[in-house]
Amino acid sequence: MRTSIEFDPSYSLLTVELDPGESIKAETGAMVAQAGVNMKTGMGGGGLFGGIRRMIGGESFFLNTFTGEGSGGWVSLAPPSPGDIGSFDLQPGANLFIQSSSFLACTENVQTDTQFQGFRGFFSGESLFFIRAYAERGLGTVFYNSYGAIKQVPVTPGQELVVDTGHLVAFSDDVEYSIGKVGGIGSLIAGGEGLVMRFRGNGDVWVQSRNLASLADKLVPFLPKTGGN
Repeated sequence: MRTSIEFDPSYSLLTVELDPGESIKAETGAMVAQAGVNMKTGMGGGGLFGGIRRMIGGESFFLNTFTGEGSGGWVSLAPPSPGDIGSFDLQPGANLFIQSSSFLACTENVQTDTQFQGFRGFFSGESLFFIRAYAERGLGTVFYNSYGAIKQVPVTPGQELVVDTGHLVAFSDDVEYSIGKVGGIGSLIAGGEGLVMRFRGNGDVWVQSRNLASLADKLVPFLPKTGGN
């Protein structure tokens, strides 16, 4: 499968060239343009329960599958927010955990479900679930998106990586995390920094350069008031 990413990192566009019979699955609403492909909407892998798990994790209940017809075709995909698009090659047996709303597309043999954060999710300020992507029948590829640019940060043994919860995009399954804070309670209240995720292990974490929740907070004072006030 041949892919290209244009206009990164601000307004990235993913274009996938599909041979006849070759398919890619994408979030509903992600299609920008297409030619020479057939689109079908379904629940993707996992059937009804797989769709419910994706919806609980902050993604769409349905997925669109684009398949090359005739002599093949192409489809262009884009996320709803301005930012970057990245890809990760999944080896059989490996997992990639993606923050809610950052899943964009995957090859046909990649399945997605959710991973419950437990009580850590209540304190992280983010979704209670991560999207778990894993490959069946060989190597697969998953495409994820961010708000702002994406940076890949390695985690090495003996090192702790601290990431603001609003800046996390994804992490590999060979790292573990816990929820905590930076500094004391005074820093949490007045220091402008919220809760963080502390990663340890030997893998990779992907972060985004902007925080959508912070943008929403900045916009609140400019929103129209209700009740005539």
